[in-house]
Amino acid sequence: MSLFDWFDNLRKSEPEIKPQQEREIADGLWTKCPKCGVLSYTKDLQANNMVCLECEHHMPVYSDERISQLIDHDTWQPLNHHINPTDPLNFHDRKAYSDRLLELKTKTSLTDAVQTGVGLIDGLPIALGVMDFRFMGGSMGSVVGERLTRLIEYATANMMPVVIICASGGARMQEGMLSLMQMAKISGALQRHQEKKLLYIPVLTHPTTGGVTASFAMLGDLILAEPKATIGFAGRRVIEQTLREKLPDGFQTSEYLLQHGFVDAIVSRTQLKKTLAHLISLHQPFYPIGMKN
Repeated sequence: MSLFDWFDNLRKSEPEIKPQQEREIADGLWTKCPKCGVLSYTKDLQANNMVCLECEHHMPVYSDERISQLIDHDTWQPLNHHINPTDPLNFHDRKAYSDRLLELKTKTSLTDAVQTGVGLIDGLPIALGVMDFRFMGGSMGSVVGERLTRLIEYATANMMPVVIICASGGARMQEGMLSLMQMAKISGALQRHQEKKLLYIPVLTHPTTGGVTASFAMLGDLILAEPKATIGFAGRRVIEQTLREKLPDGFQTSEYLLQHGFVDAIVSRTQLKKTLAHLISLHQPFYPIGMKN
């Protein structure tokens, strides 16, 4: 018997050692903070409104989560959700615009980049619009403009404050001028709302850019922002190339805008509902005796 045969027979006679099974961890059970790298139990993060428990980094949240975070349980009533986008320009780039819309509706279960409705926040009535960055980067097309305009008009007619959670890459290029005109339409509705001495508060989240920043995001009676949010019109590189100079560190962050007077307060997401309820309670319409219906 050769030496190789002897080793082969010895190996066959030894009991088979099974590799130790790795402990399976269910998908989504833990979430890693993209800033500090700490692993957190996802349910704990959700209870903290998706704000890192270690470094307070604000992770992305979308419209359904925002509504549940802000609106009292079982008081949300959607408005204008039946308004759906079309493809009036028959726009094509790498893919037909109509195909993009269908794909995103299936992927996100949304019909466009904003949800609007009314509800209660700590018992106080509020008209709320929440933009959703998942749907074409929160871009503002005709439907976003129409839904927000109708929301504001409803709030004006019913003497309600308006809060809009902004998250957008700007105007939707696939709708051309039809998208750009939404800036003026929403701004006009806000002007009529404010003529009635009613409160409007935009909340700027990461990112708030383009035509949204150039219109309703900066027209609030009080402008709130989340920490470290990117807020601006054009991108940093475009501005630097246009001005031919280096921009300061932290440019277009909520902290920079607060320092320069463009934002009134930076509010952590964990304190946002409490802060909004407090501000709304301080700005309730005053009715002289005998004038309130």
